[in-house]
Amino acid sequence: MPKVSVIIPVYNVEKYIEKCLNSVVNQTLQDIEIIIVNDGSQDQSKQKIETYLKKYQDKIQYLEKENGGLSSARNFGIPYATGEYIAFLDSDDYIEPTAYEEMYQIAQKENADMVECDFIWEYPNKKRKDIGEVYQNKKEMIEKARVVAWNKLIKREIIEKQQITFPEGLRYEDVAFFYQLVPYLNKVAFVKKCFIHYVQREDSIANTQNIRTKEIFKVLEDVISYYKEKGFYEEYKQQLEYIYVRFLLCSSLKRMCKIEDKKQRKQALKETWENINTKFPNWRKNQILKKKNCKNLYIRSNNKITYKIYCFLWRY
Repeated sequence: MPKVSVIIPVYNVEKYIEKCLNSVVNQTLQDIEIIIVNDGSQDQSKQKIETYLKKYQDKIQYLEKENGGLSSARNFGIPYATGEYIAFLDSDDYIEPTAYEEMYQIAQKENADMVECDFIWEYPNKKRKDIGEVYQNKKEMIEKARVVAWNKLIKREIIEKQQITFPEGLRYEDVAFFYQLVPYLNKVAFVKKCFIHYVQREDSIANTQNIRTKEIFKVLEDVISYYKEKGFYEEYKQQLEYIYVRFLLCSSLKRMCKIEDKKQRKQALKETWENINTKFPNWRKNQILKKKNCKNLYIRSNNKITYKIYCFLWRY
């Protein structure tokens, strides 16, 4: 059994795939399997991958499928993984040489179900470190964790046993995947080093805002429904209310303000405010919002008037 299986979805990344694969095949952790899922690429990605297949055939599994999106490609790769832990790496990002070795060592030392590292936002002309908070339990995990899938090692048996997958056909796939995973993570460990280079592309889905930005509503609703169906909702109600409000008033609101189509933008902003106050009418009483920090202060300051002001400011 390999120690780590790395699932890499590929779609039209001919400019980036070599740097990504170089960073993975040169990991100091030798006992690793690399699962490349070509999600119907139409550029030269396959040709560039073939060079690595010839040289590293003992490490790489190459899979092809019709285009279905990031979630579809990740889900397609999961059943092929045989490693003790699974890692997800996007094909336009890359990773430091000792990353998986150091994360695996911590996983073994602490018998962890998941290990998380820090990362670097890599822009064309600058870089910025993203240092996450260390959380002590599942409630803090829901409240504080960075929900991205690609800075973590996750025990394969948990993903398989609980049949946790990424939602297909929706944006914000990592949000749904991560929060469904949380109730089953009994031990989480951290390597406080920036191992992942999160490359920012102007043409990426994350940087393209349109009416699909509203899909955050469905993703969060699905998370809440999942917790109710599995019997976790009452235990984590406070945290779920908090992240629902935080997502809609912070990161996703900023994206919605960047929707170019004026009519669509206006409708998305209207629905954001309505959803918050319909789903959680007493959200201002949430105990987590009482913690003193700038983000909570901003969230609490939202009302019918200030919300419109913030939307205007985010837009420009």
